[in-house]
Amino acid sequence: VHRLVRLSPFNSNNKRQTSFASIEVVPDIKINTTDIEIPEKELKVDTYRASGAGGQHVNKTDSAVRITHLPTGLVAQSQNSRSQSSNKETAMKLLKSRLLILLEKEHKEKIQDLKGNGVEIAWGNQIRSYVFHPYKMVKDLRTGVETSDVQGVMDGDIDPFIHSNLRHKE
Repeated sequence: VHRLVRLSPFNSNNKRQTSFASIEVVPDIKINTTDIEIPEKELKVDTYRASGAGGQHVNKTDSAVRITHLPTGLVAQSQNSRSQSSNKETAMKLLKSRLLILLEKEHKEKIQDLKGNGVEIAWGNQIRSYVFHPYKMVKDLRTGVETSDVQGVMDGDIDPFIHSNLRHKE
């Protein structure tokens, strides 16, 4: 967590403002439903007669489809169309969408495990303070290193803080 003290350009009274910022680095995994390949042996496909309005055709053909993904137990079904192949395609899309939701949930849980217990972005948790007003100073609160060259630090000159932190950990 970093703390920034400055005269805010958004405050019409030109008052001093304090802001906090934090950065999290986590893996980004992009999954698309077209990327999900499900082996046939993991699927149980059932056909049955659709119910509801639709005339005599409904009672003559098994056009409704129910697909069960055996490893997860997820079920998707469709009986909207008179065509069994169309219903199977719709049910498969629905199943892939549900698998995607499950994968995203597992991904979020893994990221939460990687992150661990986060630090609250608030007073007392900052590792470095950047003060632009009423004086100029950047201070690393872990190591005690400070400089009055705030603009240099903002432009990327952070080597003194990195070296100090590395020496501090030894």
